[in-house]
Formats: sequence, C-alpha cells, structure tokens
Amino acid sequence: MKAGPEPGRDPAEALGQESLRDGGRRPEATTAVLPAATRPLGTEAERRRARAAQRQREAAEMKRSRAARRQGRAYREAAPARAADQHRSALLVMVLTLGLLIAAVAVTGGMIASSMRTRPVALAAPLHIYPVAQVLPGQCPAGTQGITGQAATGATCYRLTQGIAIHKVADLRVQKSRVKPGGYDVAVTLRPADRRAFAQLTRATVGRDLAFVVRDRLVTLPRVDMAITDGKVIVTGSPDRPSANALVRQLKGRAG
Repeated sequence: MKAGPEPGRDPAEALGQESLRDGGRRPEATTAVLPAATRPLGTEAERRRARAAQRQREAAEMKRSRAARRQGRAYREAAPARAADQHRSALLVMVLTLGLLIAAVAVTGGMIASSMRTRPVALAAPLHIYPVAQVLPGQCPAGTQGITGQAATGATCYRLTQGIAIHKVADLRVQKSRVKPGGYDVAVTLRPADRRAFAQLTRATVGRDLAFVVRDRLVTLPRVDMAITDGKVIVTGSPDRPSANALVRQLKGRAG
C-alpha cells in the first residue's frame, strides 16, 4: 500500500518522487492526464470547421447580397424607363387630344365665321329713308316735301321730314318670316357707318312710318315698332318669295 503525499508537499512533487521510486522512468500518461491533452485538439478542429463554415456562410451571403443589389439596380433602372414610356405615351395622347380639340374649334369657328360673313352690297342708287310726318289723300302738290304713293284708298301723299341716305349695306337678303307663317321678310344689315344715324332716326319715330325711297319712288313704308340700334332692319309683309325678291331688287336700285 502506497502512502499519500506528505502534508504540505506539492502533489506534483509527490508524483515525481513516486515515479522516481518506480525505477526513475518518466511516468506514462494516466487517465487523468489524457483528456486534458486531447480536448484542446478537438476544440481547435471544431473551431477551424466553424470558421470555415462561417466563411462559407459569409461568402454565400455576400454572393446573395451582390445578386440582390444587381437585381435591385436592374429593377430601379427598369421602373424609371417604364415610367418614362408611360409619361411619353400620356403626353402624346394629351397632345393629340389637344390638337383634335383645336382643330374642332377651328372648324367650328370657321363655319360660324363663314355663316356670319357677308359681302357688302353696293346699291345701284342711294336708299333714302325719311320719317313720315303726315299722310294726305291724293297727289302731293308741287313744291311739297313729300312723295306720292299708292295706298288701299288710292294715291296718297306722304309728307316727309329730314332723313338719311344709304349708298351701301352690309347685307340684303330674303328670309322666311318669323311672325307670319308662310310669309317672307327682307333683312337689311347696315354698315357701322350708318348704324348710329339710323338708330337716332328710329328713336325719334317709334310708332310712326318710315318711307324707303329709291330714285324718287316710294318702295316700301314700314312702321317703326322700336328703336333699332344694331343696324338690323327687318321689312315684313311680303306674302311670297317672288314679292320679297322684287322688293330686294327695288331696294338695290334695280328695275322691279
């Protein structure tokens, strides 16, 4: 039986002495020493494997990250391209729509302008317009400021006051009557130069007759229902289109 180490002595020293006592040979590794020698070797190998696995994971993660960045750049580059294409398409549609709208407005405006456009009508003889001051039966006496015309009762003298003379009108035409179904009117549009004088004349003769005289001949005798300030004169009463056409020719100073 071996005695244990003496009190106060290091166990290592005791172990050494014991070995020396066994013949001076270096003691073989005991089961208490072998685990301490093999555990660090296994831990280092595991660490190397762990480091290798970590490097592989990092490499794979880096590869995936690069691929994701490349895909992200591709998507970011494609999205603006698609947005630019959509913007160009929308802009093209807007330009085409605007062009069609402008063309439609131009055509409509041209149609309206052409419908409203009239050619000035030069009269063969001046059209004199006089307010009628008095109506007397029979022929006008010599030296009387008036004109003789035919009424339902026969020859009638129309005493006249100072009027105006018109040499050209903006328009002169026959149109369907607005007040008498089946009848026709004669529309006279005065030029701006004559509108003011005619407006003043009609303001002073509301409810009275105006004598339209051409070549010293009474052509028509319309009654003034209201002051005419826009230069548009409507002579009503023609029973049919031939009668209205004959009145237009007379107002133009041509043979009836």
